[in-house]
Amino acid sequence: MKAARLHSAGIITVDEVDRPVAGPGDIVIKVRAASICGTDRRIAANGHFKLPEGTPRVLGHEFAGDIVSAGDEVSGYAVGDRVSVTPNVGCGRCASCLVGLNNMCPSYEAFGITMDGGFQEYVLIPRFAIERGNVFHLPDTVDYAEAALVEPLSCCYNAISKLGIGPETTVLVMGAGPIGACHVMLSKLYGAAKVIVSNNRQARLDFAGSVGADVLVNLGERELASVVAEETSGRGVDVALTCVSKPEVQAEAVDLLAMHGRVNFFAGLGKAQRVPVDTNRVHYQGLTMTGTTGSSNSDYAASLRLVGQGRLNLSPLVTETFTLDDIEKAMDYAGSGAGMKAMILFDSK
Repeated sequence: MKAARLHSAGIITVDEVDRPVAGPGDIVIKVRAASICGTDRRIAANGHFKLPEGTPRVLGHEFAGDIVSAGDEVSGYAVGDRVSVTPNVGCGRCASCLVGLNNMCPSYEAFGITMDGGFQEYVLIPRFAIERGNVFHLPDTVDYAEAALVEPLSCCYNAISKLGIGPETTVLVMGAGPIGACHVMLSKLYGAAKVIVSNNRQARLDFAGSVGADVLVNLGERELASVVAEETSGRGVDVALTCVSKPEVQAEAVDLLAMHGRVNFFAGLGKAQRVPVDTNRVHYQGLTMTGTTGSSNSDYAASLRLVGQGRLNLSPLVTETFTLDDIEKAMDYAGSGAGMKAMILFDSK
């Protein structure tokens, strides 16, 4: 079978490898769709602390497909089932795992990092991932490409569900890439009164508008603080989400909050950087600063239900499709900012 493997920083090749074989408690999935995340690109360029140098690895943690083989000891899953998989498999024993936060497990395993991921024709899902709840049956209403996008949506759900968004809330989404678009859709679903989106690419702003954003701010043309003041009568926004990995964006988000406002630092900064924050403002205005990373299996289940019920439509996020042989073109497209999500589609044979 074909697999796109990362051999070293910047070197991905499509190789012929042996098709995986399911053990007694394992399943094998034929991948139908796999989308590219910024994390995949960062790992491809810089490696990962859990990935030993020189170890070939198949990236890809946003994928869906069909079960083509299942071990004799597998229960609840059968050949022919349409499924998707959450990437972070917790240890099942630590304090985080015991309260359902597999995404916060310090000893996690992950598809596309410690295990081969979705940029290949078939993926082995080991017993421990099945037993810890990382495999989900797809509703009939959800196609494979949309299912692959439930993973990034669930990361946004993890943030949005904790911010108290309601019908009187003004939300600021800083960044209009695929993650920003998911935050827009979820904010509107939660009933936000107004969603403001900032970005320096008009095409991406226009896309945000097409999925529900009310106010679009092109940072090359308008000052964000002035627009926020105008749109909120000088009060500031109730909720801000930073979807850009820039310290100055995080600092500005705090400055733009209304009294009792909440900010979620969604995009990490990579290498440790200190961000200047006006803590007096945090203190006297009663601000709340939060951060979320990844999503739990519970977040994923809730997100899959939203998509399955037709309350969110992720299909427009797919703006370009590729074959596995074109993995390099797909990775380049994903980093170009030209569209939204790059999706690798596999044949149905």
